[in-house]
Amino acid sequence: MLTQSLIQAVAKDRAAYLAQIANLTDTQAQWKPNPESWNIIENTEHLFWAEHGAIFGMWKTLTAIRAGNFERSFESNHKDMPIDEIIRLTWKPKEIVPAVAAPRMGGPLSFWIASLQGLQDLLESFGEFIQDDELRLQAHPHPISGAMDFQQRLEFLSFHITRHQEQCANLIAAMG
Repeated sequence: MLTQSLIQAVAKDRAAYLAQIANLTDTQAQWKPNPESWNIIENTEHLFWAEHGAIFGMWKTLTAIRAGNFERSFESNHKDMPIDEIIRLTWKPKEIVPAVAAPRMGGPLSFWIASLQGLQDLLESFGEFIQDDELRLQAHPHPISGAMDFQQRLEFLSFHITRHQEQCANLIAAMG
């Protein structure tokens, strides 16, 4: 049941993020206070690519573990550590996004909202695939934080959505 609670936490955080941006026009969603900042469309596109890659990586890694192609263990400095602590230890105040998760296509906000929402079904399917006793096995490494287990990777999805929700709230407030 732990897996389902982690997935429902992501669903709750995703719903809050999407509700916050649902009524913005594309013009509003494209606004940014300076050229270095991401706008709301870029934040949403980034969340899609990052989560899509994370779900794929977890699924691929778990399949390899079950097939005997990866070791069923987890040895890391991050073992049993909460995600907030891993982030505190491994992230700089302003991180550079890995290229695979960078916004690069643009387009209408409505497309990225639908795309990000669509990942919930994919995540729930992964939740049916993974067993609770597999959560503490080592997953694929995070590009910034390094080694994490499946539970930490799922916790990261919630953390990441909430982080970008705060960024979008700041953008909306700055728009006036």
